[in-house]
Amino acid sequence: MAIVRTAGTEIVRTAMFEDIDSTTQKLIIGEQHHIYTVLSIVICAISVQASGNQININLQGYDSKGGTTDQTMRIFRWKASDNDTFVWNDKFSFNGFEPTDFTGPLDDTTKQNAIADQGSSVAQYLWANTTHADDNFEVLITYIDQNNA
Repeated sequence: MAIVRTAGTEIVRTAMFEDIDSTTQKLIIGEQHHIYTVLSIVICAISVQASGNQININLQGYDSKGGTTDQTMRIFRWKASDNDTFVWNDKFSFNGFEPTDFTGPLDDTTKQNAIADQGSSVAQYLWANTTHADDNFEVLITYIDQNNA
């Protein structure tokens, strides 16, 4: 049975990724008028090329202070050793698309509403990468997708 994804729905989604390395791997790709709430990210370091290497979880999106599009914002960074496991279970949300561009900083309700309206054509996305191409991490992400289209 297909899952209904029409306006006004909420879906719990999950995605699994093997062999995440230094290449950017998108974990959630935003869709206009959607809100994503990350419930958990489970990471296992299968192998780490060198001691101190890490995995980065980042959000690519709009900087409300600078009024700047397509900015990388670090959510967290985790240093790992072979076979270590880490569970991120702090909740956070982000919009599927950026707002119609405004001059920063966010300092009034008009700009705040622009963020909620997601009026631009630029998708925001959550992504991961590691320190080195020879690192090998596995990631399981669980999140809620709210469709407000």
